[in-house]
Amino acid sequence: MNSPLRTSFTGRAVTPIAFIRAIVLAYLRYGANPASALARAGIDPGLLKQPEARITAAQMEIISGHAMQELDDEALGWFSRRLPWGSYGMLCRASLGAPNLGVALKRWCRHHRLLTDDITLSLDVTKTAATLTLTPHRPLGEMREFCLVTLLRYVLGYACWAIDSRIPLNESRFPFPAPAHADAYPLMFPGPVRFEAELAGFSFDARYLDLPLRRDEAALRTMLQRALPLTVLQYRRDRLLVEGVRRFLRDPASGAATAERVAEHLHVSVRTLHRQLHEEGSSLQQIKDEARRDRAIELLNRSQRSIKQISALVGFGNEKSFSRAFRSWTGVPPQTFRARKVDESELPADVPV
Repeated sequence: MNSPLRTSFTGRAVTPIAFIRAIVLAYLRYGANPASALARAGIDPGLLKQPEARITAAQMEIISGHAMQELDDEALGWFSRRLPWGSYGMLCRASLGAPNLGVALKRWCRHHRLLTDDITLSLDVTKTAATLTLTPHRPLGEMREFCLVTLLRYVLGYACWAIDSRIPLNESRFPFPAPAHADAYPLMFPGPVRFEAELAGFSFDARYLDLPLRRDEAALRTMLQRALPLTVLQYRRDRLLVEGVRRFLRDPASGAATAERVAEHLHVSVRTLHRQLHEEGSSLQQIKDEARRDRAIELLNRSQRSIKQISALVGFGNEKSFSRAFRSWTGVPPQTFRARKVDESELPADVPV
């Protein structure tokens, strides 16, 4: 074993050895010897007999990639037929031209049936939540846990990569009792995890489905050279963060929303808040100004409150500073804006405005 390979094993060992035992089962199914794959990943065969043993994500990436190519089966023995090397890359490519994540995931689910009918994937959407579900159509035996976990991570990893965003999960579900290594699940599926569910799957905020894909063919080729990290890495960036900040600041109850209050509400650090807003080409002050402007326009249009009252309601210390800011937002002072709206409402319906 050369030293460069050994240095790639550094890192926190959190991947359950149970997943490696499942890969070894795939070798046995095909009558192959797993020794080369274990050695390449620097995994002592003796660890297979230790239920509490863990390996690093780098070791998992190495042994998985080696096994998939050596066995020519990206499903690693889960299904009734092999999925030749490149099968999941084909799914990625087939979904890449979608206009948004929702269409991409529907394509993924539909095209997965071309690979195998041993298991189906479905995407169900309500007004608030999107739920991806896996339904097996044959017994998966000892490989069930590894199969379900890996397939869900494939989909989640691809979805996050495609929109270049973290996708927080409302819940992840698995149809088996909590394993001894259940503590590893929140690392793979951040958010609430429920065992002994009817079917495997996860749910998330449906608004992510509307986000456009941010990857092209060149990015896909680069990703496919090392696609396996997508099954274990977590994105830090959340592209719905800006919308979350806007919703919070639009709420009159948010009051004097400091960066600390906004970050606490969104469960991120102040530093992360500013960094992610900057990455999205925005800033907290810019979104605050937008929220103040929209609230001021709403009050001017729909209430009889005085300009002084409105200036206080939208967070200004005095009427003069509010009028100056409002003029910079709309090009006219608030008094003129309100007068125009009154004049327009009094015009006959057939008079163009």
